[in-house]
Amino acid sequence: MKQHSSRFLTLIEHVKPLITEITPQELKARLDNEKPFFLIDVREDDELASGRIPTAIHLSKGIIERDIEKQITDPETPIVVYCSGGFRCALVAENLQRMGFKQVASLNTGLQGWINAGYTLE
Repeated sequence: MKQHSSRFLTLIEHVKPLITEITPQELKARLDNEKPFFLIDVREDDELASGRIPTAIHLSKGIIERDIEKQITDPETPIVVYCSGGFRCALVAENLQRMGFKQVASLNTGLQGWINAGYTLE
């Protein structure tokens, strides 16, 4: 498991009450429901070799705020973001909300929680 600095964890604690988080089971239900939404993998390029959640597009945390509007122009579009463990995607979710996106959710356990729940990767 990664070691996170205390200041980073404090930042995450501050951000999480400001965002919507969903579980892997809720994400699976959304995927199965087939209602349109964007699923965005915000991990860095070197993390992608481990696989991704089916249908996800990649916009890393380092560029998502800059490039999101090239992919999603309507701020009402539902978005779910995920990273490896659920921390970086919380920060991304908060930033996207601050940019005016209204239906943003963060996968609370990240990709690891998806895997632990027994769901597949592509």
